[in-house]
Amino acid sequence: MTLDELIATACPIIKDTGWAFYFAPATMARGNELGLDPVQFYAMGRGGVLGDVEPAVVSSAFGYFNPSLVAGLWNAGRAIVSPRVAGSAFMECCIAHGQAKLADVNGLAEFVAAGEKVVAATDVDAFTLFAATNAEPAATDLPGRAMQIVTVLREYRGSAHLAAVRAVGLTSKQAHFVTRPDDAAQFGWGPDDAPVVDDAVRAAMAEAETLTDRMVRSAYAALDEPERDVFVAGLRGVQAALSA
Repeated sequence: MTLDELIATACPIIKDTGWAFYFAPATMARGNELGLDPVQFYAMGRGGVLGDVEPAVVSSAFGYFNPSLVAGLWNAGRAIVSPRVAGSAFMECCIAHGQAKLADVNGLAEFVAAGEKVVAATDVDAFTLFAATNAEPAATDLPGRAMQIVTVLREYRGSAHLAAVRAVGLTSKQAHFVTRPDDAAQFGWGPDDAPVVDDAVRAAMAEAETLTDRMVRSAYAALDEPERDVFVAGLRGVQAALSA
């Protein structure tokens, strides 16, 4: 498997699975214990690793969302619980989800070892949300760490993606309406917020995707060819277990 094939195969799986615990029943129950509804816990949990910052900081790290939606969730949530407490609890839910779902995945030890190499080879410069998420304590068991690695690597590519979107001259709102127009309301956008999406915007978005792949390339280059195969096989096993 070439490096390009690895990135093209692994990154979509990571994107689709790294958030699997966000709205799982156990995660929502933990949020309820903290006094947060599921969407508040998502915002406070995912963004809480940044600390007790202003809403604009969280919005800049998330991208895609209407900043007013993020501000409402963040301000309401931090009136109930400290962001750092919520951030730690959210990562604990990530680990617990892996423990509950991934124990029977074949080759989990090899997958985690390969994933650790990728994470160790990342560069955190300009990738603030990734850096903060990756700074959370690592799980000590294989299933929990496997889920955590997938989540951390999702934030890695997500941070790269936001930087790439801006580098090609787009806003994250434009990017959202290119890639996820049917989810506009869920992300806080109304019909009047819709930007013009023409061929030039679509071409820029395609350029941003290519640039994103280049930006994460050096981390995945840490794996040799056998490790790439192990990593992808493990990812597919994780994906299957999470969707079962």
